[in-house]
Formats: sequence, C-alpha cells, structure tokens
Amino acid sequence: MFELLKTEGTARRGVFTCAHGIVQTPVFMNVGTQGAIKGALSAADLKAIGCQVELSNTYHLHLRPGDQVVRQMGGLHRFMTWNGPMLTDSGGFQVFSLASLRKIKEEGVTFSSHIDGRRIFMGPEESMQIQSNLGSDICMAFDECVENPAPRDYVEKSAARTYRWLERCKRENARLNALPDTINPHQMLWGINQGGTYQDIRVNHMKQIADLDLPGYAIGGLAVGESTEVMYEIIEAVEPHMPKDKTRYLMGVGTPSNIIEAVARGVDFFDCVMPARNARHARLFTWEGAINLKNAKYQCDTQPIDPQCDCPVCQRYSRAYLRHLFVAEEMLAMRLSVMHNLFFYNKLMERIRQALDQGQFAQFRREFSEKLNRRI
Repeated sequence: MFELLKTEGTARRGVFTCAHGIVQTPVFMNVGTQGAIKGALSAADLKAIGCQVELSNTYHLHLRPGDQVVRQMGGLHRFMTWNGPMLTDSGGFQVFSLASLRKIKEEGVTFSSHIDGRRIFMGPEESMQIQSNLGSDICMAFDECVENPAPRDYVEKSAARTYRWLERCKRENARLNALPDTINPHQMLWGINQGGTYQDIRVNHMKQIADLDLPGYAIGGLAVGESTEVMYEIIEAVEPHMPKDKTRYLMGVGTPSNIIEAVARGVDFFDCVMPARNARHARLFTWEGAINLKNAKYQCDTQPIDPQCDCPVCQRYSRAYLRHLFVAEEMLAMRLSVMHNLFFYNKLMERIRQALDQGQFAQFRREFSEKLNRRI
C-alpha cells in the first residue's frame, strides 16, 4: 500500500497504491467537499490540472444527496465520474465546527443539521457506514477535534475517547469490507492523532493508535487556533512515533510554505480548502508570491497570472481579463482562478517530489519556503 522510496533528512519520497490507482507522494489532495470543487471544476478538470487524489466530505454528502443515494448511484467515484484515488474525511471536523449545535457522548455525537436543523446522530459506526456507502479508497476515523488552546483535562479525556472510537471504527470498517455488496471492499481506514497542543498527550496518543497497525495515520486538530510555530513543534514531536512504513497525512494544512515545511518534517499527504477559497476572492499564487487580481494595477496588465506557470489559464488569459471578470462578477472568474491555484499546488508537489528524487529538497526549501509566503 505504501513504499518509501527515499528520504532526505526527515522528508520522504514514496508511492501509495490503492484500488483506484497509484499516488506519488508527497501529494496535495484537491478538496471536492460535496463531490465537486467549489469554483465549477469537474472531474475532467481535475485530471487536466494534475490532481492525484480527490477528497470529499462525509458530513455534507450524508446530508445531501444522502449517502444511500450515492450508494444507489454506484458510489462516489461513479457519481462524480472521478476514476482516481479518493479520500473521505469522517465528519468529525464538521461536528467540531458546529459547537453550538452538538452534544458529545461516548456513543457518538448528536447535532443539528446546518441545512434544515434536523437532529442527526453520528458515531464511529455511522461514520464508517456512510463512508462505505460513498466507496472511497481511504476513509478517515471518526474523531473529536478540539479547539486550540483547550484545557488539558478536557484534551486528555477527548484523546482517550478518540482512541476508543478508533477501535470501534476499525471493527466496523472490517465488517463492512467483508460484506458481499460493499461498494469498495478495499477501503482503507486511517487513524487520526489528536491531543491539542500538548506534546506529551500527542505522543502518547500516537503510540496508542500506531499499535492498531492501520494503513495510514493523520495528524488532526492543527491549524485551528494555534500559531504556525506551535503546529511545527507538534509535528516534530509526533513524527518519530509515526510508523515509517505507513502514510502520514497532515489534515487541513495549508499554505505553500506550510506544505514545504511539513514535508521537511516527514509528512506525505496534505489537503486544504484555502487555495480554492483564495482563488474565489482573486488571491492567486505565483512562483514569486501571492497576488490580488482585484488591485487596480492589473487593469491593463497583459501578462498571465504567473509568467512561469504553464496551466491552461496562464497559457490563454491575461491578468487584465481575469480582473475584469472579477469586477464584473462573472462566474468564469472563479472557475479560471480556482483552476490556476489548484494547478499551482499540484505543480508545487511535483517540484517537491523532483527535488527529493534529485537529493535537492533542502535547496528547494531554502529557495521557496519564504518566497511563496510573501504577498506581492
């Protein structure tokens, strides 16, 4: 399932294999929350911009159209016509974001739908059943994501409960995969490390979940209030206790600089809504830093978004045209900008892999980590 090809310091270059294909790592997963990229990108567009893994959301697809509907349509791959690797998250983070509408117990979480207010219960078994109906290649364990900072006593109890929930997820995932009519009987369960910003709780929890011998492990509950420096410290504390022969996933992170720095700290998989969200507001990434296309200086700029980029957008359109689309509030502005930003992220990962292949990642990090963090 995962082959570690080489390392450079703590940075890793590998290959991950699942039922729907082979993934070169490190990799950024393009986020299609409800089975589509916000910004009007299709599955065909994802292929064109170099996406290796598509990520969708258990919570949102359970609410609409309903995971049973997706199952009847042959699973999410067939439903959205994406034939590549796919990960579904567990819904735990969305439950976290509904703090005022939820009630957490040992059995699971009862919460109110953000759409119509109806009461919904989700626990480890329900999350596994929904993700099995979706048929993703990778399903994430149901966990609790706590706010940073949070009281130590609560974080300890939450991490312990998340571990017990993971044991239940593992049993239910195995049961579902063994059923004769399962959409994807090769679905893999990845565990999630929690523990807030307390390094000792994080390390203890990572040791516990590593003993369950799952195909992959994620670090969750970061980028939810703590500083970037603290986030890096947590990754550094947890990484030595993550199995070397399993994939590592940093959930919901982040900027190009965050990704480069996390790769340097041993992470293989990434996802974040930020590049698509920024694009929809005219904030675009280039190899010299980020630009805001709504600025007046781009009104008559004939250059592409990034002269160094060979994405379908930069090959055809000018900054001036894209700025006009934003000012005129044309939907095409969002589509083209999201396409560029996601292409940029996929190309960033490709260049990271090339640097690792050539033993030049340290040089790549020195050149681009800070540069890509700046605003032009």
